[in-house]
Amino acid sequence: MEVIQRFCKIYTDICKISTDDLASIYATDVLFIDPITTHQGLTEVKSYFNNLLEQAESCKFDIADIFLCARDDLSNSRVTHIANWTMKLVLKGSEKVITLDGTTQLGVSNNMIVYHKDYYDLGEMVYEHVPVLGFIIKKIKGRLAR
Repeated sequence: MEVIQRFCKIYTDICKISTDDLASIYATDVLFIDPITTHQGLTEVKSYFNNLLEQAESCKFDIADIFLCARDDLSNSRVTHIANWTMKLVLKGSEKVITLDGTTQLGVSNNMIVYHKDYYDLGEMVYEHVPVLGFIIKKIKGRLAR
């Protein structure tokens, strides 16, 4: 099974994997970047996911598209694939579903992911769910949309 297929399978429901499963898709020296922070190496990525698994009741990704940008054996480009997705996250102790659209740039080399960079609206994921702050951010977005 190709690494992109393994990636899609693992991300179907992050809460149903163990952090050891991440070694089947991420290289030891993977660079993993999201809007919150950067993780260098598989050990840091496992730690990041361990924290997520402790806080999440459910974290499912519907990967709508995977686009091939460059073949890993023919390109010097860091990005070889683009994935568009919708995440549905439920935190422990909450019944509220946080739905978030995003995009991930992936770099594949030797059938392992060596580069992973997520793009999503951090405000939509975090800030809009803080009671007073969420109200203010939604009002600002509404004004800017006019």
